[in-house]
Amino acid sequence: MITKGQKINDRYQIVKTIGEGGMANVYLAYDVILERNVAVKVLRGDLSTDEKFVRRFQREALSASSLSHPNIVEVYDVGEDNGLYYIVMEYIEGKHLKQLLKKRGSLTIREVIDIMLQITDGMAAAHDSYIIHRDIKPQNIMILENGLVKITDFGIAMALNGTQLTQTNSVMGSVHYLPPEQASGKGSTIQSDIYSIGILMYELLSGTLPYKGDNAVEIALKHLKEPLPSIRKELPNLSQAVENIIFKSVAKNPKNRYADAREMHEDLKTCLSESRENEAPFVYNFQDEEDLIKNTKVKEEVNENKNIKITNEGDIIAKKITEKDLKKKENKTLLILGAIFTGLILITTCIVLLLPKLTEARNVVVPNVSGLSLKEAEKLLIKNKLKINATIKETTSDSIEKNKIVKSNPSSGRTVKEGSSVTLYQSIGEGTYEVEDFTGKNYHEVKAVLEKVNNLFVVVEEMEVEDVSKYNSGEIIKQEPEVGTKVTPRETITLYIPDMSATYPDFNNGEFSLTDIQAFAEKYNLNLKVEYKATSLFEVGSIIEQLPKKGATIVSGMTLKIVIAEEELPEEIFD
Repeated sequence: MITKGQKINDRYQIVKTIGEGGMANVYLAYDVILERNVAVKVLRGDLSTDEKFVRRFQREALSASSLSHPNIVEVYDVGEDNGLYYIVMEYIEGKHLKQLLKKRGSLTIREVIDIMLQITDGMAAAHDSYIIHRDIKPQNIMILENGLVKITDFGIAMALNGTQLTQTNSVMGSVHYLPPEQASGKGSTIQSDIYSIGILMYELLSGTLPYKGDNAVEIALKHLKEPLPSIRKELPNLSQAVENIIFKSVAKNPKNRYADAREMHEDLKTCLSESRENEAPFVYNFQDEEDLIKNTKVKEEVNENKNIKITNEGDIIAKKITEKDLKKKENKTLLILGAIFTGLILITTCIVLLLPKLTEARNVVVPNVSGLSLKEAEKLLIKNKLKINATIKETTSDSIEKNKIVKSNPSSGRTVKEGSSVTLYQSIGEGTYEVEDFTGKNYHEVKAVLEKVNNLFVVVEEMEVEDVSKYNSGEIIKQEPEVGTKVTPRETITLYIPDMSATYPDFNNGEFSLTDIQAFAEKYNLNLKVEYKATSLFEVGSIIEQLPKKGATIVSGMTLKIVIAEEELPEEIFD
């Protein structure tokens, strides 16, 4: 376990945790050699003994360290220290786009185009190096106060010219931004990043995601089958040229998308120009992926069965196979008697074995009742010779409107016997949650429950406090919204924890005496090292040097070194 004050490779002193993931944790650390704050990503301890994860983690380091671009987080160092595999990166003080969306709802068209130009410029550099990000989403895009965008977390990035370590069928990354080819288990390409960037652009403009569902599988299927909703229906003032960029980037068939991020970047440059005001809607040049798959299956069936042909209308017709002429004169009587005898045996067998089957209930498939009214669902079930359970259950749903049917049990597509009872689940709308009092609790535990159980988005922010000794690390001291507020799924709850870190002041400004510095060191549990230097350039007793320097993060247990000027003796004394 990584603890505050611990040094990695005797250089990176841990200040605090700033991020936790399924594969690695990220810490704010202080580089004692270059005297700067850095972000250190450390592979989780339970995975450091797994060769597969170690190789994937090292691949991330190699992928990211080979990239140098203003819009990509810079990697400084990679290494291993007593079983800890780590990557040292540029520390970004800013918010990710998801936090910005939660605060603003949506962004203006010019803000979105500026952000997308920066993202595509950075990803063009990655694509030039044959590197696919594979997890483009707003949580992985940081934005600084000055508007500079930084792409982070190449944690599942894959080098095209390297060995692929993940299974072909594995689906990684957030399902809301998942390209159809990844959802169907195919490998990722550069066009896969283009798709995710297009979904991100849609979300930044509208403030909503184009595909929603009750679970990840449902959302993935929508990426595969459903056309993208027109964003101009929500934003009528949006130009067709901007919508065309989104349509082209999220085409189901990768051949219809931009070839790479650089091509998309060039298109974004001119989308707001007057010359493109009357642009026609984008038309796909190639078939959708679904049609290609269907045609492939038909061709495979034709190839496997030589007795099948396809007419001009595309219908499959069986060829008639002519039997060879039988020898009519050979044992006709024996053949007739044999046929009669065989027929009697078959009839007897059918009576004994098949009669019970004919009298039992037939199998039927439970129809899909999702989105129907209660009356419509009951009518459809009765039509399919199924019974409806008298008790109608209620459930929450973010995609099915109130009083409509969300699902059934047995679920749609299941094969059951005629007359089976089916339970219907009626939507009561989005689920609400009454905010509790979290103050005094550890934010890690609260965050996990709110996100996993209540499906809420949790933001953790630090607050400056006068006396850090009054609080525990990670203790919640404030929350928004306040206790008793009712919230719905995917709303944001902000938890405030004390900023346990402080920075060094400028001891050289003449305002601090040695007594003041001794009190400062005692307050923050620092090891004070005092040196004296003979000089005629400074007043005797003044502080002329300090290490760490002004602005560096204070970490308990570190050494604070100061140098005090003392009187320089005349040279003749030493003669």
